[in-house]
Amino acid sequence: MAGFAILGLIAAAPPRKGEPPLTEQTQKSGGVIDPDQAKLQFDSADLAIEIFPEREAIAATATLTFTARVALDRLVIDLDRNLPVSAIDIDGRALPATAWANPQGQLVVRLPGTVAAGHRVTARLRYAGTPHVAVRAPWDDGFVWAKTKNGQPWIASTAEGYGCDLFWPCLDFPTGEPAQMTLHITVPKGLSAPGNGVLLGADTLKDGRTTWHWRTRHPNTYAIAINVGPYEQVSGTYKSRYGNTIPMSYWYLPGAKAKAEGLFAEFAPTLDFFESMIGPYPFGDEKVGVVETPHLGMEHQTINAYGNGYAKSIDGFDWLFQHEFAHEWFGNQLTAANWDDYWLHEGFGSYMQPLYGQWREGDARYATMMDAQRPKIENRAPIVSGTIRTEEEVYEQSKGGPAGDIYAKGAWTLHTLRWLIGDAAFFEATRRLVYGRNDPKPGNFTPRYGSTQEFEALVSQISGKDYRWFFDVYLRQAALPDLVAREADGMLMLDWTIASGKPFPMPVEVKIGSDLVKVEMPGGHGSVAIPKGAHIVIDPMARILRRSLAVEALQAYRRDPAR
Repeated sequence: MAGFAILGLIAAAPPRKGEPPLTEQTQKSGGVIDPDQAKLQFDSADLAIEIFPEREAIAATATLTFTARVALDRLVIDLDRNLPVSAIDIDGRALPATAWANPQGQLVVRLPGTVAAGHRVTARLRYAGTPHVAVRAPWDDGFVWAKTKNGQPWIASTAEGYGCDLFWPCLDFPTGEPAQMTLHITVPKGLSAPGNGVLLGADTLKDGRTTWHWRTRHPNTYAIAINVGPYEQVSGTYKSRYGNTIPMSYWYLPGAKAKAEGLFAEFAPTLDFFESMIGPYPFGDEKVGVVETPHLGMEHQTINAYGNGYAKSIDGFDWLFQHEFAHEWFGNQLTAANWDDYWLHEGFGSYMQPLYGQWREGDARYATMMDAQRPKIENRAPIVSGTIRTEEEVYEQSKGGPAGDIYAKGAWTLHTLRWLIGDAAFFEATRRLVYGRNDPKPGNFTPRYGSTQEFEALVSQISGKDYRWFFDVYLRQAALPDLVAREADGMLMLDWTIASGKPFPMPVEVKIGSDLVKVEMPGGHGSVAIPKGAHIVIDPMARILRRSLAVEALQAYRRDPAR
């Protein structure tokens, strides 16, 4: 998702006047998996969807194929009840309307017979209606029905918070990915529909409408996207350091060719950064795709949404493009199996901007960009709860979640960890988390699921040390560690104060005059001799995420400048 730690969190908007409210079921994405859905292996989805801009409506046919893990007598599929189903076929056999019901946004289909374990079942569903409107996309999910400057339709979908069931029948939890998805998007004359994966072709119908055919493998469910507009396209190829050639395309609105080409020029160097620091682009056999949208942005797999208005930055690159592109590795290739580990998407995604700044310009740029994220850390709730959670239970403070801390605090946690264990161990642990191996090459990996627990185990295994204490403090408690320093008898005494009271043996660098000394802190305590009159600076390179009175004062001032 877009860098909300930078922009601030905005609560989801209420439905537009006259629109039925979303049910609690439809607003929920992830969480504890429905027992009936756990019985399903999602083999493929084929979605034929037509867009009607003048009515802000859709009509679709979805063909879903599952393999039964155990015997089945019904299918339970997530789909917003605002999109009523008119017909269902099971393995080509039409069902009576009494065979299905969808009172709360979870479609229950009674099968005509039992499907044995290991056997496949194919459901064909026809539905239509007005999808939920995203009033403040991308913070609010649904469809955006906008217009270009000359009045042409400009449409986009977002679904990360509420999930895929806002416009297509799916299994709305992270591990509900189909192995393959084919999209057939029909749009009015003069419009195009950039989509996920590989373009199989585009057909022009007799009345001028066009149908765009796309296919993608292992799509992240919320990363399936609808984009419609009078787009122009700039394309090229990238010669990867791994030997493969990757197609690249950017779809943009007419009238912005020079700006579009400027953004497109960032694609290849950004790819080179990720491939050199993390590993091969995960979807090189499909494409790098970006589309201009009437909302800020979203990590839609191989068709990332971009709405940053070609803003310029002192950092020298477009942070929004880079952040969403980071999610191809952290979110789409590596997907958190439980939204409780959402920080793996957004923490790594946010850390990639300063890391890219360092790769491009050096340590000064890195330090500046890390410093810009520091005041956004609020420490209201632990980043990880150790429970199975929905997306909103993590993303919204009102539901007790860490909210924006999964971005900036996640990034700063990684920053501190990198210094603590060193670059070699840090990047090996990251690669193995992303790819499941340390030698990724095109063709020897597929998208995978990961967790905080796995990352912690990798760090300990690769470094040869147990870092449970590190993850416990930064991820499993809200308060930051507080470093207390005092001078006595020619010594600088350092003590870590931790909310949990557990030991925190984080070493600390101290600059004594012109000398830099690393103070080991066994049990959370350490000391170093200091010459009389020497100037002391603790943690001079800001390596460690810790409590800052200056940050707390700034945050209080921003909340109430009159205080």
